[in-house]
Amino acid sequence: MIRPLLHFLSGSRLAKKFVLNFPLARKVARRYVAGERLEDALNVTRQLSQQGLLVALDLLGENAVRKADADKATEDYLVMVERVGASGLSCYFSLKLTQLGLDQGVDVAVANLSRILEKAKAHHLFVRIDMEGSKYTEQTVEVFRRAREQFDNVGIVIQAYLRRSKSDIAMINRLGGRVRLCKGAYAEPPSVAYQTRPEVTRNMKDLMYDLMRDGHYPAIASHDEQVIQETLRTVKEYGISPDKFEFQMLYGIRSQRQLELKRQGYNVRVYVPFGSDWYPYFMRRLAERPANLVFFLTALFRG
Repeated sequence: MIRPLLHFLSGSRLAKKFVLNFPLARKVARRYVAGERLEDALNVTRQLSQQGLLVALDLLGENAVRKADADKATEDYLVMVERVGASGLSCYFSLKLTQLGLDQGVDVAVANLSRILEKAKAHHLFVRIDMEGSKYTEQTVEVFRRAREQFDNVGIVIQAYLRRSKSDIAMINRLGGRVRLCKGAYAEPPSVAYQTRPEVTRNMKDLMYDLMRDGHYPAIASHDEQVIQETLRTVKEYGISPDKFEFQMLYGIRSQRQLELKRQGYNVRVYVPFGSDWYPYFMRRLAERPANLVFFLTALFRG
């Protein structure tokens, strides 16, 4: 019951106002969010880079309903690409197409994404299209297909809990695209998504095999030790070189495990979100792991 409630609250304006009125909420959120400014994210990137970890930066935000909002998000990403390119930091970018106007049409999202990809290419930087709720999946895959025709510095996220993901990965592998495989963090109906943890984990392992066999530098994004161990077993069994894939984890979660995998010689990338629109992301992190919710409520009530 807790997960559906938290998913519901992630989209509630009233709940958002309530949480944001607690100054301590921002402090607790900093466990999972680098900060609200680009400079905060760059500072975290430097710290992680010094530990030998790779970074993916995500400017939080979604559902730009007005064209002006989509244009502003696009400009913000262009500035971010310029700043990172000039900094010499090793990282790439993750973005949501609804930030770039997907609700106004695929053509709008493609046009804005193309501007970002062009700028990123000039700086030798990579951009990953994040996956959102299932109502956007087909459009997101279509935008990726169209972007891939012009740019090779673009990848996509595929969610293991969606029933369609196996066929999506097969198509992306044929295109030579790079996939970040994660479990998925949105509330979805049984008709489109597996509902139980064992089902999702089983499908994630199956999709991991597909990516390791036919993929192109896949990113296995999971904190689940079962998935990590199965990935390690697979790469050893088939003699897959550590430079042919990477593990990914979220900022603030299993930090010691990230460093352990790095010390074992594997590429590990930390997904670092930042920005003022951190509330929906934060609530989804609470929904994913009950321990996160306990930590948040304990800190809130201790005040």
